[in-house]
Amino acid sequence: MDVSWENILVTRAVEAEESYNCDDFTTIQDEITLDNAYKYCDELTQYHSRTFYMASSLLPLEKRRGVRALYAFCRVSDDLVDRPRANSAQLLADWRATTVDSNSSLDDHVAIAWDHTSRHFCIPWRYAEQLIDGVAMDLKKTRYSSFQELASYCYGVACTVGLMSMHIVGFRSEEAIPYAVRLGVALQLTNILRDVGEDLQLDRIYLPEDELNAFGINEVDIEMGKVDDKWREFMRYQIDRVRKLYQSALPGISLLDPDGRFAIGAAAELYQAILTSIENNDYDVFSKRASIGKIGKLRRLPGIWWRTRNGYREEIIPFQITNN
Repeated sequence: MDVSWENILVTRAVEAEESYNCDDFTTIQDEITLDNAYKYCDELTQYHSRTFYMASSLLPLEKRRGVRALYAFCRVSDDLVDRPRANSAQLLADWRATTVDSNSSLDDHVAIAWDHTSRHFCIPWRYAEQLIDGVAMDLKKTRYSSFQELASYCYGVACTVGLMSMHIVGFRSEEAIPYAVRLGVALQLTNILRDVGEDLQLDRIYLPEDELNAFGINEVDIEMGKVDDKWREFMRYQIDRVRKLYQSALPGISLLDPDGRFAIGAAAELYQAILTSIENNDYDVFSKRASIGKIGKLRRLPGIWWRTRNGYREEIIPFQITNN
């Protein structure tokens, strides 16, 4: 597997890691306001992502509130561009000023909870800035020429989430960074493969153009929702790459604090199961939405618990950026 894209993304993550956000931490909101803000984030998470809500419920209370505040921050950021408006760019800039640049007073439930979480867990502010930069790409870019270009987008909208989650859950050292990057790319690629049909309605195609061409697929085929042998082969190739990314990312869970490993392992493995659902749907991601259902999730939890307790197969590779 070509890892040149990974070296670029890990370098970006390491540089952002130095921008801490926990100097002179004090609670600036009264407890009732803060509790209401966290409760809102909890409800928003439950409404939008049953998988993430279930996985995060496996965390201790303080960390659970933190990752759900993070989810809410990401959800609001994403919604500002996924619900196109003439002033979407300005709305995103205003949201950035409130939540990252701290140029506005906090009068929004999500902003209040996120501000408290980011400072309490010393989350580098640059990661949040990179996330909003990544989300903003959807306002001006709808096609990706190569996987390396797509991986850069995945970093902005997904790897940053994993890196911020890592600070909430707790981690041993910077050795965890490459694993968080791989997992973030794997999760976002899973989203992309599942949501081809939905994204097309917003005139977005996140599949690498050079790889589509290599399999003889063009935009007209995608617009028609054409599931033929060429499409199946293309999707097998994509799914195989994503599974390899999960396989190489999961060992990094052992670098997290013990009380957070089950939750992160569950989030990763339950999401990975979506790939099997795509296969079971004969790679039709145009008229069928891949999912595993509540019972399917519950059945997988004991095995996930065992693996997070006993470690995944791959060995931990010492933190290092190689030159290509």
